[in-house]
Amino acid sequence: MRFTKQWMTEWLGQPFETETLIRQLTMAGLEVDEVGGVAFDFSGVVVAEVTEVVQHPDADKLRVCQVNDGESVYQVVCGAPNVRSGLKVPFARINAELGNDKDEKPFRIKKAKLRGVESFGMLCSAEELGLAESADGLMELASDAPVGEDFRQYLNLDDQYLELDLTPNRGDCLSIRGLAREVAVLNQLPYSDFEQAPVIHSVADTFPVQIDAADACHRYLGRIIKGINIKAESSLWMQEKLRRCGLRSIDPVVDVTNYVLLELGQPMHAFDLAELQTGIYVRYATGDESLTLLDGKVVTPESDTLLIADAEGPLALAGVMGGESSAVSQGTQDVFLECACFNPLSIAGKARKYGLHTDSSHRYERGVDPALQTLAIERATALLLDIVGGEPGPVIEVTGDEVPEKTVTLRADNVERLLGKAFSEDEIIQVLAGLGVALLDRSGDDLVFTIPSYRYDLAIEADLIEELARIYGYENMPVRRPSAPMRLQPQPEALLPLQRLRSRLVDLGYQQVITYSFVSPELQKSIQPQPTPVALQNPISSDMSVMRTSLLPGLLSTLQYNVNRQQTRVRIFENGQVFLKEDESSDEIKQPDRLAGLLYGPRTEKHWSGTIDKSDFYDLKGDVESLLDFVSVKDEVTFVAGEHPALHAGQCADVLINGQCIGQLGKLNPRLQRELDISGAVYVFELTLSPLLNTHIPSFKPISRFPESSRDLACVVDSKVQVGDMVKTLAELAGEDVTDIRVLDVFESDKLGQGKKSVALGLTWQHPSRTLGDDEINAIIDRCVKGLEESFNAELRN
Repeated sequence: MRFTKQWMTEWLGQPFETETLIRQLTMAGLEVDEVGGVAFDFSGVVVAEVTEVVQHPDADKLRVCQVNDGESVYQVVCGAPNVRSGLKVPFARINAELGNDKDEKPFRIKKAKLRGVESFGMLCSAEELGLAESADGLMELASDAPVGEDFRQYLNLDDQYLELDLTPNRGDCLSIRGLAREVAVLNQLPYSDFEQAPVIHSVADTFPVQIDAADACHRYLGRIIKGINIKAESSLWMQEKLRRCGLRSIDPVVDVTNYVLLELGQPMHAFDLAELQTGIYVRYATGDESLTLLDGKVVTPESDTLLIADAEGPLALAGVMGGESSAVSQGTQDVFLECACFNPLSIAGKARKYGLHTDSSHRYERGVDPALQTLAIERATALLLDIVGGEPGPVIEVTGDEVPEKTVTLRADNVERLLGKAFSEDEIIQVLAGLGVALLDRSGDDLVFTIPSYRYDLAIEADLIEELARIYGYENMPVRRPSAPMRLQPQPEALLPLQRLRSRLVDLGYQQVITYSFVSPELQKSIQPQPTPVALQNPISSDMSVMRTSLLPGLLSTLQYNVNRQQTRVRIFENGQVFLKEDESSDEIKQPDRLAGLLYGPRTEKHWSGTIDKSDFYDLKGDVESLLDFVSVKDEVTFVAGEHPALHAGQCADVLINGQCIGQLGKLNPRLQRELDISGAVYVFELTLSPLLNTHIPSFKPISRFPESSRDLACVVDSKVQVGDMVKTLAELAGEDVTDIRVLDVFESDKLGQGKKSVALGLTWQHPSRTLGDDEINAIIDRCVKGLEESFNAELRN
C-alpha cells in the first residue's frame, strides 16, 4: 500500500515528520518498506503561458514560442508536438536545475541557440520533472493555473510517498481511510470518518441484480449513470493522487474507481450498460465458459470460481478483473456502476490460479468491510458526476448471507498477566475505541466489545490485548522477568528422546536434512506407486504437487543435487511426517512420523593410510542395528528378506521388532538409479519412528568372575538357508548360559557342491557361579549339531 504525507495531512489536518511517521507505523506492525519523493528534485520551474507560436525558419520539427512567466516574455525554441498558443505549461527558467531519479548531478538550464535561433529556457514534459515514466509532449496544465507561481508549490511536489509492506491480516489498512484511523490513534488525534451525502437520482432507470451464490457474495450494489462524457479529462488533483500512489490515469471512469479504491479501500467496476443483457447474476462458473479479460487474456473459469455474469455469459471474474466485452470504451454513453462485498474465502487464490494479481483481488482476499459499499458507491457517483456529468439512477442493493457481528470479552487483569503492564478499564476502552472497537457491555470484571466490520483479524481476547500493546508501543513496554512456578516434567525412562536417535546417526557420520513435504508426483510414483498420494489443490509448482507418502523422495532429490555438484560421498538422514489417506473415498489423512537415511559412496573419507572401499548393504544394516541398540534387546530385532518397489529385489530386508515390521532397508533399484542419473550404488532405510522411541529400561546384571568357554562350528548348508534362522535355532539349543553367538564366516565354493555354502559360527558360554567343564560344553555342541542337521540338513565340516 502506497500513500503520501500530504494525503494523510488532508485527512487528519496535521503535518507529520517523515521519520516520526516511519517509526510509528513500523513499530505498530505496519512496516514501511520504501520512502521517496513524488517528483524529481528540481528548482527554478514556474507555471507559464505560451502566448505565441511560429514555425522555426530552419527546422520543420521546431517552433519558436513566446512564453510569459508572469514577469517577462521569453523566446523559447520547442519541438513538442502539442505546443500551442494559450497553453499553460511548466517552464524552466535560465539557471533552473532539473534533477533525475539517479544520483547524478542536476542538469542546469542555460541560454542556447538552436539552428540559429536563441532559446531562453525550456518548456517541460511530465517525464522531465519525474511526474511520469514517459511522455509524448509537454505537460498541459489547467487553464486556471496561476502564471508565475512556483511549479513545486502549485502541485505541492515537496511531498513524499511511503510504501507499506502490510501483513495479510491488515486488509483494513489498504486505504487512506484505514491508515488515517491508525495514525490518529498512534498520535492521539481526533479522527472524523469520511462522510458522503447520498446522490439524488435524476432518472428512475435500474438494472436487475440477482445473487445465486449467497455464501460467496454478502452484498452487491449497482446504479445506472446515463449520458456521461467519456472524453472528459480527470481533474489534475485526482491524477496526481493516483500517480503518487503508483497508479496511472486511464480514463475518468477508471480513475474514479481507482481513486475510491485508494481512498476507502473498496474495489469497484463500471460496465458499459449497452453491453449488458437482461440482468446481473453473481454465480459460480459452470466450468465450460470462457472469458476474455481486460488485459486480453482468455480464461476458462473452473466451477469453484465466482463470476459476475449476465444472461449471455460471464462479464468478470468476481473480485479479480473485468471482462473486455463489457468494458467502458470511448463510445460508452451509459454505465452500470457496481460495488460488492465478497467472502474472502471465495476470492482467495483465484487470481493466482489464473496467473493474475490485481489491486481488487489483493483487497478482497484480505477482507473488504461489508458496511462500506453504500458509502463507496455514493462517493464514486459524486466524483463521476463532477467529471463526466450524466444522470444517476437509484442504487440497487441485493444481499446474500450476512456477516455476523462479532463480540469479544476482555478481562483487565488478563492484560497485565500477558503484557506485564497494567491498564485501567478506562484506558482499555479509550484505546480500543480509537480503533473502532466499541464497548457493548460491562459485566463485573468482563468488558464486552463489539468488533468493527472492517477488522477481520480481531476474534479473541488475545487479539484485543495485542492491539493494546501495539498502540501503547512495544518499545514502551516495561522490561520484566517472567515469573512462573517451574515444575519438573516427568521424563519416562522407557521413552527415548528423538534427539538421541539423531545424535547416534550424526555420530555414525550422517548429516540431517529437512526437505519439502511436497514432492514430484512422478518421483513419488517411481519410488512408491501405492498408496495414491494426496494431491495439493493449489501447488507451488508442478514438481511439488503431491504430499509425500515416504521420506525417500526428499532424500534421493537431495542426493541427486549433491551428486550433480561433484559430491562423491553422501550420508544423510531425515525425520518427519508422511501423509497417507485411509482410502480413496475418505478425506481423513494419517500423518505418521518416519526416520529415513541414505548411504552413498566410499565407506570412509579419502586418507593416505587406507584404501577406498565402496559402502555396501552391510554398512547400512550395521548402522541400523546400531540405531536399534537403543530401543531393543538383540533377541527382539530380526531382519528378513523383503520387497519394496524402490529397492533391489535381492538386497532388501524388512526390519522387525518382536515380529512386527517397522520398515525396510536395502539397495536402491537399478531402474530408479538410472532414472536419477546416479552412477554409484545407493543404500537407503526408512523406519516408522514411534516403535523406536519405546525402549527398555536397563537393569543391572552381575558380571561373572568365571572364565568364558568358546567353541566354533562350521556347517555346510543349502545356499537358500538364512543365517539368521540358524542363529535363532542355536540360541534355543545352546542353553541359558550362552552369552554370544557370532557369525564368523560365510563363503560359497564349487568344492562345497552346487547350491551349497559354508557358515562358520562362534558360540560363547559363561556361568555366573562356576566354570563350565568340557563335558558340559561338548554335550551342548552335540545338541546344537544335531539340531542344525534336523532343521537345516546341515553337515559339519571337518
